[in-house]
Amino acid sequence: MRKVLTVPNSLSLSRLVFLPWLYLFLWREQLFLFFVLFTVLGSTDFLDGYLARKWNQVSRLGKALDTVADMFFYISVAYFLYYLYPQAILSNRYFLIAAFAVYGLSFLVPFMLYKKAYTLHTMILRSNAVFVFFMMLLSFMMNTTLLLSIVSVIFIIGFVEEILIFIHFGPVDQDTSSYFAVSLERRLKDWMLDSPLYQKLSSYRKTPSK
Repeated sequence: MRKVLTVPNSLSLSRLVFLPWLYLFLWREQLFLFFVLFTVLGSTDFLDGYLARKWNQVSRLGKALDTVADMFFYISVAYFLYYLYPQAILSNRYFLIAAFAVYGLSFLVPFMLYKKAYTLHTMILRSNAVFVFFMMLLSFMMNTTLLLSIVSVIFIIGFVEEILIFIHFGPVDQDTSSYFAVSLERRLKDWMLDSPLYQKLSSYRKTPSK
């Protein structure tokens, strides 16, 4: 049980457990409490992965919790923005529809091809998660319509990259950083397997000792 309830897993779970309170604060117009809780919960998205890698507590459960928590949290961000600043959402509705459509497709493609429904934590998507967090906070102080357009386009690019990774390279680790990183890794691996040195070592190991 202790291995399951690690600090990183607890942080990921907290985004799901306390998410309804954000809706409650929003509907009650308690915007200060909303702002504080959103800041705390949004920060857990950065801390859970960082602590999991730092303390060597990366696990399948942790990755699954992080994915589910992110999905509900960032869909909720779209609702929060629509509730508070509907014009920003309406002005970007086509970008957002495209982003959510490609997001759904990024789950569907690995499920159809490999019977696994999961998303990747690529460099583009991780960076954009930071933008989403700050965009929500900045929306209390300025018009973020243009920033929402940029974030939506980056999400589309990130999910398209994710789909291409699944199609070209098969089921990869969730922490895969980019298409080019996987491509380079596969090419280096192929080069090493085809190298004369590796062939000699392989033949040496296969030679029976006398």
